[in-house]
Amino acid sequence: MMESGQALPAKIKTVWRISAGCSFLVGLLITGGLLTATVIWQWSRLFWLISAGLTVAEVVIELALIPYRYRFWRYRISERDVEIESGFFFHQQTAIPINRIQNVTLEAGPILQWQKLQTVSIETAATSHKIESVLPETAQQLKQQIMALALEAKPDDR
Repeated sequence: MMESGQALPAKIKTVWRISAGCSFLVGLLITGGLLTATVIWQWSRLFWLISAGLTVAEVVIELALIPYRYRFWRYRISERDVEIESGFFFHQQTAIPINRIQNVTLEAGPILQWQKLQTVSIETAATSHKIESVLPETAQQLKQQIMALALEAKPDDR
């Protein structure tokens, strides 16, 4: 594990809990639709019972994993690369070479805005990587730092 990496702010746990709640609502809507179909078309009750069970199981697992998800999510910026590490069961370490970075974008949907957080999206020619959610001041600082390093690493095109 990247010991010296930066952790995400604790507010991200609230965002993940809200996300689990939204998943639960979607699952309830699907279960309600299956229940309605069961009554109208006289299907087996098995359809909506399985849907209800899967919905509850998914939300319980998602909520139970929040502390682990938080503990194992880190990022670090050096002069050579941006490192992002996440996951315990499915551990992933990503190193994005500074000289490959083309753009850094700050994003925030309604839940992140409500929690006063922003996601830092780091784009290369091939893909995009995200530092999930940080405070706005940190996001601005990361954007400026990464872009300054990226500009230094690229040869002048004149």
